[in-house]
Amino acid sequence: MSRICTKCKNSIPDEETLAMTAEKYPTCNKCWAEWKEYQIMVINEMKLDLSMLDHRKLLKKHEKIFVGVMSPEGDVIDYSNEDNRKPDEPNQS
Repeated sequence: MSRICTKCKNSIPDEETLAMTAEKYPTCNKCWAEWKEYQIMVINEMKLDLSMLDHRKLLKKHEKIFVGVMSPEGDVIDYSNEDNRKPDEPNQS
């Protein structure tokens, strides 16, 4: 059974082994390699702290948007703003 990449829409050969996470979408190895580079830019640009659950969830959302399984709707929190760095704590404005 032929698989279709969710990002580039090309066919993925059955004999091609995909990364475990890429397999569940499925995303071809070329597109997955692009995501691995792009995720570093997302982490740095948004100043994400991956020890925080909300930051990991946001990175996962960007991953799904990148590979084409989720549309970019909804609000994206700008964690580069220091007021938004600790979403679990109430905002003391």
